[in-house]
Amino acid sequence: MGKVIAIANQKGGVGKTTTSVNLAASLGVLEKKILLIDADPQANATSGLGIDVEAVTNGTYQLLEHSTTGRDAIVKTSSPNLDLIPAHIDLVAIEIELVDKKNREYMLKQMVTDLKKDYDYILIDCAPSLGLLTLNALTAADAVIIPIQCEYFALEGLGKLLNTIKSVQKIHNPNLDIEGLLLTMYDSRLRLSNQVVEEVKKHFDAMVFNTIIQRNVRLSEAPSYGESIISYDASSRGANNYLSLAEELIERNK
Repeated sequence: MGKVIAIANQKGGVGKTTTSVNLAASLGVLEKKILLIDADPQANATSGLGIDVEAVTNGTYQLLEHSTTGRDAIVKTSSPNLDLIPAHIDLVAIEIELVDKKNREYMLKQMVTDLKKDYDYILIDCAPSLGLLTLNALTAADAVIIPIQCEYFALEGLGKLLNTIKSVQKIHNPNLDIEGLLLTMYDSRLRLSNQVVEEVKKHFDAMVFNTIIQRNVRLSEAPSYGESIISYDASSRGANNYLSLAEELIERNK
């Protein structure tokens, strides 16, 4: 039975999509069967894996409004063992459309439960907000990975996200765990980066992944070619970081 992991933080630009795409690709290379669900209307995970967003007619939006099944929304990617449920800008409308629906927080959960037996891991790339889309992802997930950038405002907003996770645990999903906090955009030359690492480890200790994602030019370039860092430059520091994260995740879930 596969494990469902949401990658969430309501702050934008912390490395959620970069982590979703590259962790998914790394797990695939390590011979795990992976499904990535793009639950962000910006659809960056979709374009980052070389799928034409404009051509998406079946994806997360149709899944949430129940006009398609999970299996019909899946597309193959060129990355080994990695399937994708793509997103389209239409997804923006879903929060308004679901607002009066009964059990609106459970729309994604119903679909994902059917797919769990086909995959080792299902990753959900969340939108940078704490709206209904992210709530659906957290309700559907077994665990959540929280990327935190090694910058000045890193811990700002983290309390809010942890409170949201607590209320999801209380009301919708008592089994939701925090898989771990992932430090991203680390630059060893900056004193600030090192201070943030210390601060986060001091507060959250064992919840923090040992792997730290370093700033890496190749990592920033890869999405513009529609490739994961593994396909784009397997020898880069970014690829090594994400492979190390994938190994750590597998180890934690043995």
